[in-house]
Amino acid sequence: MNDLHDRLQAIRDRITTAASKAGRDPVSVELLAVSKTFPVESIREAVDAGQLIFGESKAQELLAKVPQLPACLQWHLIGHLQSNKVRKILPLVKFIHSIDSLALARDVDRIAAELGLYPKVFIEVNVAAESTKHGFNAATLRSSLEALYALRRLEIQGLMCIPPFDPDPTKSRPYFIQLRELRDDLEKLGGAPLPLLSMGMSHDFEIAIEEGATIVRVGSAIFGERAALC
Repeated sequence: MNDLHDRLQAIRDRITTAASKAGRDPVSVELLAVSKTFPVESIREAVDAGQLIFGESKAQELLAKVPQLPACLQWHLIGHLQSNKVRKILPLVKFIHSIDSLALARDVDRIAAELGLYPKVFIEVNVAAESTKHGFNAATLRSSLEALYALRRLEIQGLMCIPPFDPDPTKSRPYFIQLRELRDDLEKLGGAPLPLLSMGMSHDFEIAIEEGATIVRVGSAIFGERAALC
């Protein structure tokens, strides 16, 4: 086994342990391998190790990689989506994790109708009200819920968040609890299930699983540290 195979198996084992600790079936947690900035060769190694679900942050990078890799892979867009990239991205991805405004949701819905698609999406919540991050705040999301559900092409699956980074993973727990509780409130308010929670990354995914994550987004813990950007 090479290093990437070993790291991938270690992450799977940690997911199983965290889910079991929380009294959950490990099958209820999906591993999304975040391949942003890593080359196609690294993704092929992960595929050889049995990983079939990958996430990219930038539309341009996803567009470049998808044609070079097996058609059986499932792709998720997890980064901010610009409206002018929606038409190219929609046919390629199974999930968009970053519906961060009503305007973007409307653009995706309109273009999906033109393409005959029903994209599965997450609503991104800016849980710490950080000015550097995109996403709804809780109040705006509640007030926008009726308008979001009126968009018939969008299949809203749940919520996504990116807490402020802290070396101590337990500092992420309040934000994961906040997202889960907001999801529960929205289900009551909107009368529709929101079964999925996309939360937790390389340093805090075990805490996220304890708090109800159904998809964890793990990159550097699988592929290695990313090179510093110039």
